[in-house]
Formats: sequence, structure tokens, C-alpha cells
Amino acid sequence: MSSIASKDNPRLRRWHTLVRDAATRRREHCALIEGAHLVAACLDSGAAVRSLILSKSGAGRPELSALAGRSAKAPVVLSDTLFRQLSDTEAPSGIAAEIAIPAAAFDLKAAPACVFLEAIQDAGNVGAILRSAAAFGIRHAVLGAGCADAWSPKVLRAAMGAHFLLQVGESADLAVTLGRFGGRTVCTVPHGGVPLSEVDLSGRLGWVFGSEGRGVSARLVAAAALKVRIPMPGGTESLNVAAAAAICFYEASRCGARF
Repeated sequence: MSSIASKDNPRLRRWHTLVRDAATRRREHCALIEGAHLVAACLDSGAAVRSLILSKSGAGRPELSALAGRSAKAPVVLSDTLFRQLSDTEAPSGIAAEIAIPAAAFDLKAAPACVFLEAIQDAGNVGAILRSAAAFGIRHAVLGAGCADAWSPKVLRAAMGAHFLLQVGESADLAVTLGRFGGRTVCTVPHGGVPLSEVDLSGRLGWVFGSEGRGVSARLVAAAALKVRIPMPGGTESLNVAAAAAICFYEASRCGARF
């Protein structure tokens, strides 16, 4: 076990950068995860841990010490003040880890199901959709241009460990990537689509969701084999995109979709 006491320590400064800068995460293929739940999910998955970090008070908590002991890496202990500077939460958990971002080299033609996200900038929505996808057995996700970074702290926190059950990739041209899927593609539309409960949702499905403001782009709507809508008898104009995704995944699981 080692400790860091200076805010100018190079390792600490690098961790600060990983927390705040998506370009650095992409370039170095590394991310910082925080919290016992995320660290446990990472260790359970066998993902590569590069550094294990504890706050001074966290090191004194038996459950966090036991969790840190599951890693082959000896933990680095920071003062509570320095650890708090790594966290974007009001009540830091006391444990974090630098990890290697798992490679997403999956073959879309062989994926039983996939989620495609277009320009969803809200980190909470991106994370919640990934969490729902994992909960219903979908194991592949592709984020298009304009989406919140999948490995940002807010997305990681909202996804609650789903990253370690999914293969998460990125695409500069989602329409081209969508064409490689090979199964039926489904997108939700506010008007004119077939009610979700009336659609055959069996087999291989690729779900396409867009931002709440603009929805799915016309290009991707045109490419989708199925256009569906979620009936809302209460009169609300639209649903939160993460809520809509969860409803769609549930309905697909009920109808025998391949996950």
C-alpha cells in the first residue's frame, strides 16, 4: 500500500484528467470509476484494473478494504481532501479505480440484439439506457456522434455497472453502422408509427433512440425497418428517452426477442 499526499503528484493529476476529459479517455483507453458498486462490477467482470484508489477514511472501512483486496493491485491511499477532488459527487464513496476501457470489437452481424444511440447528450439518459439494456439481456450498444461519452463519471454512475455486462462501441456514422447489423431495426417516432404492442418484436432487433429534443434523425428513421410509437393515454406529449427505451426492451422481452 502506498500513499499520495501532494495535489501536484503526477498520478493524481492524470486521474483528474481522466475524470474530466473525454479526449484523454479515448486516447489512452482508460477511465476512472468510483464507488463500491462499480469497482465490484469491474472486478466481477475481470476487466483490467490499473490502479486501485482508497481515501484515508475509506481504507479504514472493512468492506472497502475487503473489496480492494480482491484486486491484484496494491491500493493507493489519498487523503480525504485529495480523494474528494477526484469525485464529482457530494459524498465520495472512498474507493475508485483506474481501468482499461474494454475493447468493443464485436461483429454486429452476429449480435443477437443491439442498441444504437443518436446524439443523446444527457449523461443520465445514456447511462439509464445502458442499464436497462443490460437488465433485459441486450449485450451490445453503439453510441453515435453527439452522445455523452460512455465512460464519463455521470454515465458510469447512471449505468450502475452495466458497462461491465455490455460491449459498448462508438460510431462516427451511425447510419452506416446500422446497415451492418443485419437484423430488423426499430425506432420510436412520436407520430405515425405502429403501436408498440401491435408489432412483431421477435427475432434479432436493433433499437434506435435519439435525443429528446430532436428525436431520431430522418436519415435513421428512413433506414429503420419498423417505426413504432408508445401510446400515452394520459395526454403527455412525450416520454423521457430512457423511460421509452425501458418500455421497449420490456415489450421485446415479453414478445420473445433474441437477446
